[in-house]
Amino acid sequence: MTTTTPVAFDRCPDEYRHWHLRLDGEVAWLELDVDEQGGLVPGYELKLNSYDLGVDIELYDATQRLRFEHPEVRVVIVTSAKDKVFCAGANIRMLAASEHHWKVNFCKFTNETRNGMEDATEHSGQTYVAAVNGTCAGGGYEIALACEKIFLIDDNSSTVALPEVPLLGVLPGTGGLTRVVDKRRVRRDLADVFATRPDGVKGKTAVDWRLVDELVPRQDFRAKVLEKAREIARRSDKQAEHGIELTPLEHRFVDIQVGKDQATITVKGPENDPGDLHEEGAGGWFLAMTRELDDAILRLRTNEVEAGTWILRTQGDPEKVIAHEQAVLGRKDWLANEITHYFKRTLKRLDVTSRSLIALIEPGSCFAGALLEIALAADRQYILDGPPVDNELSQLRASIRLTDANFGAFPMGNGLTRLQTRFYGDDDHLTWLAREKNRELSAAEAVELGLVTDAPDDLDWEDEIRLALEGRASLSPDALTGMEANHRFVGPETIETKIFGRLAAWQNWIFTRPNASGPEGALRRYGTGQKAVFDRKRV
Repeated sequence: MTTTTPVAFDRCPDEYRHWHLRLDGEVAWLELDVDEQGGLVPGYELKLNSYDLGVDIELYDATQRLRFEHPEVRVVIVTSAKDKVFCAGANIRMLAASEHHWKVNFCKFTNETRNGMEDATEHSGQTYVAAVNGTCAGGGYEIALACEKIFLIDDNSSTVALPEVPLLGVLPGTGGLTRVVDKRRVRRDLADVFATRPDGVKGKTAVDWRLVDELVPRQDFRAKVLEKAREIARRSDKQAEHGIELTPLEHRFVDIQVGKDQATITVKGPENDPGDLHEEGAGGWFLAMTRELDDAILRLRTNEVEAGTWILRTQGDPEKVIAHEQAVLGRKDWLANEITHYFKRTLKRLDVTSRSLIALIEPGSCFAGALLEIALAADRQYILDGPPVDNELSQLRASIRLTDANFGAFPMGNGLTRLQTRFYGDDDHLTWLAREKNRELSAAEAVELGLVTDAPDDLDWEDEIRLALEGRASLSPDALTGMEANHRFVGPETIETKIFGRLAAWQNWIFTRPNASGPEGALRRYGTGQKAVFDRKRV
């Protein structure tokens, strides 16, 4: 089950069908109130506050608006507007009927949204807390796990649960197992018991096992949670600020062209010099470009699943790119901080996208500083060594430029910069690169520094790129996805790399096994009254 109508990811609070965003000074309430008939795709009802991609798109929009439009908020309370149910997780009927790519992209987006909540707690001074006021299962508990604190209503019936293994034959798809042991430090034997209990854990046991932080009495539950939220807010040193409006996207700086088996993303540099960040608001180049790039990645991932190779290009004046970069990275205030972390998160979205990424650096490109990170995120980088192929008399040449932005402003999910990942363990080379900052690097220099894969000349450029793209398209997409995911993240494991690595491998594989999605599998038979029939061979 997938929609034939392209999925759009831009939302605004006035259009929400499933979430209520309410502001109360330094505290915000995000209340889940799913419209059962509001599924993104026909064919299922969103009962018990279960969610699909449309519900999570609204959550993502809300978290973004809280960061940019409401920087005065210090604590965000995530709760349910329904009585005795917090969230039943991802809708099972939707999952059972969806094509495989839809399930995986859905899980990936929800992972990124949960990571964004944690990022807001860590970097924006907006602490997320979960007020679990009823049954909380599967993806519902994973929403709570993304919060810094989990308050569970003490009513002798409400539980937290990750029942995917016993009930569905799959794994918690949005990092549940990893967050239980790595983030909440639940003992592994207790985690084993928890993840194999379909009925979950409640009350004091949930606290003792570290599955939740605190029980809150049912009487005056919301008032008591609000009191705890205000205590957290009082400990924050976040300053009250006036936000900016995230106006509708205009698609001025990111262009998408889709072909048979590939797509081209062209990021355009700024046309003007930077102005005041706060006066420009959402219209400023860096923020507008980031929002458009984020949207482009999401739309291509969801709607153009056969475009297996993405060609990454830029156009513009590198000097202007660097000027706008410095206007953000050189300013120490809340808005500059939010733009920086938003671009970081967008690059991370590119890092975990299951597409072959090929950067083409040509005369007229502006792969400098922050935009060079887009090329460094690619699996390969080709730079044209010579004039433009359509104008051999031109003096214009391709170049790249390193700036301070490439040395720590936008870390990957492994906690390293893309340069550290590229030259893992080679500190001497990184020191060499640092000496080459803030100047144009020619094609020959880019090759010498190891910053590109190859530098064909203008006579060979078109044939070399064509052969590279055709060769990529001839390979198994499944094998490429696994290969790319292995190559992109070197070095230390983090919660983030574990979550996405296991999603790309274990969950991806388990979803397609007959024990889960076969005609007699757990996912197919859930809710029918029939037990799943398992192939008992371990593989």
